[in-house]
Amino acid sequence: MQNPYAKYKEQSVMTMTQGDMLKLLYEEIISRLNKAVICIGEKDIAGRNEHLKKARAIVTHLSTTLDPQYEVSKGLSSLYEYFSYSIVQANIKNDAEQIQEILPMVEELKDAFAQADRQVRMSQSAKGV
Repeated sequence: MQNPYAKYKEQSVMTMTQGDMLKLLYEEIISRLNKAVICIGEKDIAGRNEHLKKARAIVTHLSTTLDPQYEVSKGLSSLYEYFSYSIVQANIKNDAEQIQEILPMVEELKDAFAQADRQVRMSQSAKGV
């Protein structure tokens, strides 16, 4: 039997808008990158590796779900490639600077997507959708 919290969490994910899902994914990348920085400082190699692998998996997911028919996808694809490369390098070199370099960019993207989502929602509510 599934516990009630897990069922609630699953249900909330299933009913999220694309904008909500993107925001959640970006928040998870940011969280994982910050935790990896802490692990590097604490010399927790296993923890660093785990957090960076999960952050990279999300970046890979975002990259593979881009729609190439949109011009913005090309730019995002390049950014995701850079993020992925930086995450791998940070993991190999045990280098928090690599992570600190991309964190502001990831946060900016999260904010940009959140703003775009708000604009879409306002536009839809104005149309009565």
